[in-house]
Amino acid sequence: MPVTRKNTKLKVCIDRFPPGQSPFDLARRETGSRAAILSEKMWTPGGRVLRVRFLDGDGRVQRKVAKFAQEWTKVANIEFEFGNDRAAEIRISFQQPGSWSYIGTDALDPAIPPDQPTMNLGWLTRATRNDEVMRVVLHEFGHALGLVHEHQNPANDIPWDKAAVYDFYEGAPNFWTPEQVDINLFQVYEAANTKYSEFDPQSIMLYPIPSQFTIGGFEVGWNNTLSALDQQYIRAWYP
Repeated sequence: MPVTRKNTKLKVCIDRFPPGQSPFDLARRETGSRAAILSEKMWTPGGRVLRVRFLDGDGRVQRKVAKFAQEWTKVANIEFEFGNDRAAEIRISFQQPGSWSYIGTDALDPAIPPDQPTMNLGWLTRATRNDEVMRVVLHEFGHALGLVHEHQNPANDIPWDKAAVYDFYEGAPNFWTPEQVDINLFQVYEAANTKYSEFDPQSIMLYPIPSQFTIGGFEVGWNNTLSALDQQYIRAWYP
């Protein structure tokens, strides 16, 4: 799966932190590990209803988002209630660049103004194919449930070619610094603060990894649906 800087289809969301929290502190740690879900950012109790409000966006796209997000609720004991409640825990915009979401209960951080989004779906328009809408929605709502990127699972054994990764992401459309690459691709969360499974190359929380980024031909394609392990572990984490 060759990828070059001219190929702008390889888009990834970045870790989103509330105001006042610095992701760069993570990058400066020499040790530590990330995992599939952050224990301290899980919603409690099980069976909780999370209110979701759209701040803007096209009605047709909104309806697709609401439909695909419910895939998580089919396997996890949690509900998404879409409406206009101004106190909604999850607030969605389509107007900012890229797609991202705060992780789990970070959405409740008082530093985030109540009229500002906790999730942004800037990649989605009426022209976006349904399979891509589903992939983006499931991924970002996974973050909203507390899940982090699967490539930062401490159980992963991805043979990164770091020089190639730095070279790619320093160019368009990302223009990341090496420190940003470290945070979003190579850095891991501390295992003591997380719940995680074996590395799952089919997880919805894993973006494509082209062989250009690895040593020995390892690669991962596009994951568009919840994997068997996604379903198994989200059910266990939200029983």
